[in-house]
Amino acid sequence: MLKEPVSVYINWAAYDELSDNVELTEALALRQLDELIRLRGLGVRFDYYLMDAFWYAPDGAYRAWRKPHWPNGPDRWLERCRAADVKPGIWVTANTLCKMSCPPAWRDSFDEQRNACCCFYGGFLADYTDVLHTWYERGVRAFKFDFANFLAAPEKLRQVMLPSEIRAANVTAWRGAMKAFRREHPDVLLMAYNGYEETGTQQGTGLPLTKGLDLRWLEVFDSLYCGDPRPADVPAMNFWRAKDVYSDHLVRVYEWNGLPLKHVDNSGFMIGTTGTCYYRRTAAWQGMLILSLARGGWVNTYYGNLDLLDEAKGRWFARVQGWYLGLQRTGVFGTFGAMPGSEAPYGFSAMRGDSGLLAVVNPGQTPADLPLPVEAGARARVLFSDAGFVPQITGDARQPQGGTAASPSAGRAEITIRLGTEQLALVGVGEYADAAHDLGIQEDVQIPTDSRLLAEFTGEANARQVSYTLAAPPRDGHLRIVMRQRDGAGPLRVTGGSPPKGKSLGKILVIRAAQDGAELPVAIAYDKAIWSGLSWAVGEVACGGLKPGLPVTITCTTSDVRPLTLSGAVYAVQP
Repeated sequence: MLKEPVSVYINWAAYDELSDNVELTEALALRQLDELIRLRGLGVRFDYYLMDAFWYAPDGAYRAWRKPHWPNGPDRWLERCRAADVKPGIWVTANTLCKMSCPPAWRDSFDEQRNACCCFYGGFLADYTDVLHTWYERGVRAFKFDFANFLAAPEKLRQVMLPSEIRAANVTAWRGAMKAFRREHPDVLLMAYNGYEETGTQQGTGLPLTKGLDLRWLEVFDSLYCGDPRPADVPAMNFWRAKDVYSDHLVRVYEWNGLPLKHVDNSGFMIGTTGTCYYRRTAAWQGMLILSLARGGWVNTYYGNLDLLDEAKGRWFARVQGWYLGLQRTGVFGTFGAMPGSEAPYGFSAMRGDSGLLAVVNPGQTPADLPLPVEAGARARVLFSDAGFVPQITGDARQPQGGTAASPSAGRAEITIRLGTEQLALVGVGEYADAAHDLGIQEDVQIPTDSRLLAEFTGEANARQVSYTLAAPPRDGHLRIVMRQRDGAGPLRVTGGSPPKGKSLGKILVIRAAQDGAELPVAIAYDKAIWSGLSWAVGEVACGGLKPGLPVTITCTTSDVRPLTLSGAVYAVQP
């Protein structure tokens, strides 16, 4: 098992064969290795390079690499990793068949209904573990196990065993085989992905919380991931902040389930030019990096196009990563504030004694205060934040905006930070509360300087449209319109499918505004083909172009045909 934190580059999102049609090739993989080596020269730490899905030949039982994409197999990649002192890793499914045919040695284990192999019957598991040993001997030191299906069993077993019995037997057999593999290769890094949680654990950010983790997986794995990055069920004008909130919330869910933070792989840092990351490139990447590190996992994963990080970005990356990796090794990480899905402020703490870093977020639509978990007399300073609203730290005595605060009182200090709508900030405490540690402003995320609720409205059950007329709209700033759809269980996501052919959410969840019979422009950021779906929409109307004294009618429409309830809210925001 891990003795200290590690950094793992995973090349998914530089290509994407599920939510896009960009294929993995040797040329693409080696190009990203060149970029990894370049960034290491700037101080960024990468310990592993993991080859993600679909490197394998469909008929090769994970022993052969796909052609013509890899004409000479993995030899060049493995050798260049060794030369650069980078540990190679590979993605494999646990027991499902994903874009591959069933090998002869696995056929007596195969469950055609589930397209997966039984782990406790037939030849699958012995041959599968032999594959892992083979790649270990070739230098592979990390394995990412995905798409486990522990209900798989041949038809003759499904006729005489309960599903619960099949699952228990599969889990016992698979876990035993992996424990034996780890005993033989104690230096290997094992990462769990889809299938090791109960159904529904990763689906959304609604409350209440449910138990869904078997902590015995820690006998095998160094980390359990908490879900592919996707927008939360928390509305946000800035689409990328909604993705931050999702990963923040799922880390808290896994923590609530009893998983120590150091074992949670949040998979939250993903830059790239493909559909899996919604073509974000490096939009809002700085806040994404801070949160991915602040969540405290010892398996720090970085996905996507490393070529998008130029020298300036690379040096900034190295600086923040260096701080957090040091704190991961010797500090204590924790969480504070509300659950992110509640839309109230929250944070992640990384402290060594009375010094450290606090990453804080306000996911709500109005400014809000968050008490900071610091001791009496501690100094606190805002080191980084989104642009626009200036976060304010206050203690027993009010301090200048963005400055430092300290409390001389005994016990826990009443030091609070005020954050704007949807805002992220990084606070330095103690030795970090110094201007020398300032990281600047995230200019591509603009936070309103003020926001206040004007109205809320709800439609009839199963109505596909809800409207509201604002009699006296503000004369300046913007109207921010928030639309939500729910069913009896909570937020209800809808999707038009994955890119490049998927229908964009702007055509499914539609916000319109009109004044004096004329339609008004509505600015939106969610008009994307979103594989994971959305339960909300947010748009803004500029008030400067409105006719004074005339009402504005807002209409929210969904093309989702399921039973649901639509609601909306209108805020007055100042840029």
